[in-house]
Amino acid sequence: MSNKRFLWIWIPVLATVTALVVAANVALVVGGGWVESQLGSGTYTFTNSEESEGWDTEYYTADFASMDEVDAAAKELVEEIAAGGIVLAKNDGGALPLASSRRVTMLGRAAADPVFGGAGSGSVDTRSAVTARGGLEGAGFEVNEQVYATIEAFAAENRRGHIEMDNPGASSYNVGELPVAQYEELQGSFQDFSDAAIVFIGRPGGEGGDLTRDMSGWDDNAAEGQHQLELNQDERDLIALAKSSFDTVVVVVNASTTIEMGDLQDDPGVDAILLAGSPGASGFSALGGILAGDVNPSGRTADVWAADFTKDPTYANFGDFIYSNIEASFPVSAVERATSNATLTSDAPFVNYAEGIYIGYRYYETAAAEGFIDYDDAVVYPFGYGLSYTDFAWRVVSSEASEVDGTIKVDVEVTNTGDVPGRDVVELYYSAPYTPGGIEKSDVVLGDFAKTGLIEPGSSETLTLELAVEDMASYDHLEQRAYVLEGGEYEITLRTDSHTVADGVEPITYTVADDVVYSGDDHRSTDLVEVTNQFDDVSAQFTAEPQDGKILSLSRADFAGTFPTAPSEAQYVADDAVVAGFTPWDHEAAADEFEGEAPETGEGSDLTLIDMRGLAKDDPKWAELMDSLTVGEMTDLLLNGAYQTAGIGSIAKPQTLEPDGPAGFSSFINSSINGVAYPSQFLIAQTWDVELGTEMGRMLGNEALHKGINGWYAPAANLHRSPFGGRNFEYYSEDPLLSGAMLTSVANGVAEKGVYTMLKHFALNEQETNRVNNGIATWATEQTIRELYLKPFEMAVKNITMDVPYISDGNRTDTTIGAAGIMSSFNRIGTTWAGGSEALMTNVLRDEWGFQGFAISDFNLYPYMNPNQSISAGTDLTLTFQPSKSFEDTKSAKAVTDIRNATHNILYTVANSNAMNGLAPGATVSYTPPTWVYVQYAVSAALGALVLLGGFLVWRRVRRHG
Repeated sequence: MSNKRFLWIWIPVLATVTALVVAANVALVVGGGWVESQLGSGTYTFTNSEESEGWDTEYYTADFASMDEVDAAAKELVEEIAAGGIVLAKNDGGALPLASSRRVTMLGRAAADPVFGGAGSGSVDTRSAVTARGGLEGAGFEVNEQVYATIEAFAAENRRGHIEMDNPGASSYNVGELPVAQYEELQGSFQDFSDAAIVFIGRPGGEGGDLTRDMSGWDDNAAEGQHQLELNQDERDLIALAKSSFDTVVVVVNASTTIEMGDLQDDPGVDAILLAGSPGASGFSALGGILAGDVNPSGRTADVWAADFTKDPTYANFGDFIYSNIEASFPVSAVERATSNATLTSDAPFVNYAEGIYIGYRYYETAAAEGFIDYDDAVVYPFGYGLSYTDFAWRVVSSEASEVDGTIKVDVEVTNTGDVPGRDVVELYYSAPYTPGGIEKSDVVLGDFAKTGLIEPGSSETLTLELAVEDMASYDHLEQRAYVLEGGEYEITLRTDSHTVADGVEPITYTVADDVVYSGDDHRSTDLVEVTNQFDDVSAQFTAEPQDGKILSLSRADFAGTFPTAPSEAQYVADDAVVAGFTPWDHEAAADEFEGEAPETGEGSDLTLIDMRGLAKDDPKWAELMDSLTVGEMTDLLLNGAYQTAGIGSIAKPQTLEPDGPAGFSSFINSSINGVAYPSQFLIAQTWDVELGTEMGRMLGNEALHKGINGWYAPAANLHRSPFGGRNFEYYSEDPLLSGAMLTSVANGVAEKGVYTMLKHFALNEQETNRVNNGIATWATEQTIRELYLKPFEMAVKNITMDVPYISDGNRTDTTIGAAGIMSSFNRIGTTWAGGSEALMTNVLRDEWGFQGFAISDFNLYPYMNPNQSISAGTDLTLTFQPSKSFEDTKSAKAVTDIRNATHNILYTVANSNAMNGLAPGATVSYTPPTWVYVQYAVSAALGALVLLGGFLVWRRVRRHG
């Protein structure tokens, strides 16, 4: 063979092998975060000094000796939560509890294919969960096997469909009910199991898709024009079959969103209705107990259940809206396409919160008070509604009302006047004075609530409800640009639900003599600084009078004239400010405008992270520690944030573990940490029980200690703006106070075990349609933003606390920190990505509310989520496996300052968490890389040696045949 031909063969071979080795190593560096998540990230070995021997460094300890004990206790707690959250919505003639003879026929697909929870990051493992049938049989019921087996087989052969995460379209779940014709040959079995028909109506939901508002074309069993949250024809036929075949018909709604229930509520042939939510691992046992009478239901609705969702003020402005005049600003790379299930585009989507503050019961109660709707026709179940197997009477024992900087306090005696033990919920509402054309106000607003323990017949319990006077202030974004407590009479009422004032309990009148404006130094007591407008650019899109291109705000002064409609043709054409807002963030301009100097880096220090535990965030030692870090160490931390914070060897910072899961720990990366499935947050909210919320958090904290979990991507606190929200199962309620109270209780419970919570999704993330790609522009007035959508997060940040035991000078002592984590959202506030909004992430979150922890982005796979913009705005950690994300700037004074601040926020949180368990001040660390790194080195070295050898042999052969 000639040298020419020989080289033609072997040079490409050697070059290809060399290129593959280099490319593989580069890929392992660039995608190191993802590789570590799959194959391991190595081991840090910490060594305490001899001086610390004997010090108590177990800062947080578990209450259970083993994970098996935790699981057993958790399943009992799940059942208790479901027992307290399932709502008895209808019980004509005392149909429930069922009589002692308990041979029943279960009907409906969800009887054999129940909805335990939701899909996506909030999903959990329910393979070992108590089934709906298991729950009934556990309570002593005998189930019609022939009918059940037929439903089970049908469900197995006819899947409902699924929701793909990050699919910008609607839900692909079919209702998928068994057609009634297939029951015909089974009706002979009804007579032997005729004590009751238990009809299950199910509606799943999940991350990535909303519930559809038009099922025509993708669900053959749907009537034309039907949406997903009303009964389809198969379900109506099933109800008719049950009524014609059984004397007692009980309907169980197995869904974590509201559905249209008016026909069933009004139907005299339907005897009882239970709203069971998505009950998790053992919640169906509680359902069985309720049907049998072993458990007295005490749940209350967490949303208003309207009769016709198409008449809701949010209906016209929920879904898919795209600006027509904004061209793609971001190229979509091959990597981004490969790492996302979505069909990526760079369109500019938007959504208008034209209903303003009038969502849920705020709309229906106010519209009824103004005579715009007939309440009884419009509402099936009010917010806060629920029945019981017993009766209660309330009596105000005492009430106190202090000055405008104080609190209204009401003591209510609750007496069980019925025949069986039960629990009750007392709800306190306020009605603020309203002037047409002035600040928008709901007719009633929930101010506080409390739930009794189990009260025996004839016994009583006294509850105390409190309402800070300043909390009745409304936000005036147009005139005062501040919270305003307007002068006039405020009516305080105790209600059994948002619409029903308790019998025999007189309203309390609280009079404010003159307007109180909470501005300047006279801000509200819970705010650190003055609260004033931060979102003028967002509010500017709204108008009080019809105007082309502007969003007409729904006003109590004229519900008919301002009722929301779908965006007009002019609103699809973005104005110049909106177009400019969609352009990519300019890191060079930000760096040029920065006036400070770059901080010191890489200085070295004897301090390690454990030495920082318990110190104030501005303690001088923090500056010394931060000076010791290199820019590379910090950026490796900030860009490697998928379900962890990375270790930093130079300061003995351990790697942390932070799974998903508002319904219990879950991970699609490491299934070994998946835990007991809790009920959906929708059902947890229906308990109206903050003590149960704390117990849930505490139990998860115990689980975390056994599994080495330090942080938790939960709880989630977005609102149920629309019943079609695909992720409503993951959020608590339509009401910000109920949401905030439950959120805070769960977070405080898990914090007892040193776990920090990543409250999500901050903020205005109320729909899944168009949630990604280029970020959906969310338009709302600042009053709406502050009074509704920021309120649950505000309550949590101001009220979450974590006790921090630490060691100082060899002595154990304690301090307390506040909320330590939060997750920003995919959407934009106006045109500014939420995670890149300084107004949101710094001015409101840190300056006004006093947040000192760290913020993480939602999953960052999309070009508009710029990491430099993140850290500039106050979002510290990037939730990504780093295949395509990097900082555009790591050298300017601004970039280094932002990198340092973000790193400080993360380290402060980790230092005060259970990640420090076992470490004493002065601890040192050594690092052992994972096995795959050694394999990488060995394979690379071997292939490199082969390439060199091959090169030598080629050279020698060519020389010899020259």
